[in-house]
Amino acid sequence: MINILVVEDDKNLQRLMETVLKQQGYNVFTAKDGVAALEILDKHKLDLIISDIMMPNMDGYTLTEELRKSDYNLPILMVTAKETSYDKKKGFLVGTDDYMVKPIDMDEMVLRVAALLRRSRIRDDYKLTIGDVTLNYRTLTVTKNEQSLLLPKKEFYLLFKLLSYPKQIFTRQQLMDEIWGFESKADERTVDVHVKRLREKFAGYSEFDIITVRGLGYKVEVNK
Repeated sequence: MINILVVEDDKNLQRLMETVLKQQGYNVFTAKDGVAALEILDKHKLDLIISDIMMPNMDGYTLTEELRKSDYNLPILMVTAKETSYDKKKGFLVGTDDYMVKPIDMDEMVLRVAALLRRSRIRDDYKLTIGDVTLNYRTLTVTKNEQSLLLPKKEFYLLFKLLSYPKQIFTRQQLMDEIWGFESKADERTVDVHVKRLREKFAGYSEFDIITVRGLGYKVEVNK
């Protein structure tokens, strides 16, 4: 069974999240702050953490930073009332994997948890398979019918990101922040250029299509 830790000092929200996750078949642990969360981590193997930011004793930023320094690579979903770009940037820089702003939509939370768990399994295997196409994260190659294509690093990361979350829309800024980094001086047109190159290279592949979502960004449609 998949073990999830909810770190939240608001008792009502903590109970609601616990109930919803248990309904999805997850085994759920709860903690009121980062200190209590670390105590649970010492005793149990966890698959994912959902953590508030503003908590007594140890906040979510510090908890995430401590976990990453100690080589805990499990996915972390940060939940907070803070929604400024600075707060999000700080969260990603200390090592969170995803971010939700209160009030929390429980259906969206369930979808994000499932996506993070899926990505975690992909990362552990370092491979992603779509039909006859396999992406190897270690070698930056895309293989189909024993023919491999080596991609430039940014192109591979972009394709891997989109294919890891079929049908999910990513804005250009989201892709820039994750793949090029917050400090990059490149603009969003860089994403368009890389998508154009990917489309040209994989025009003959029937397994997937990179779709432009007008006014938003990009998504991938997987063809079954």
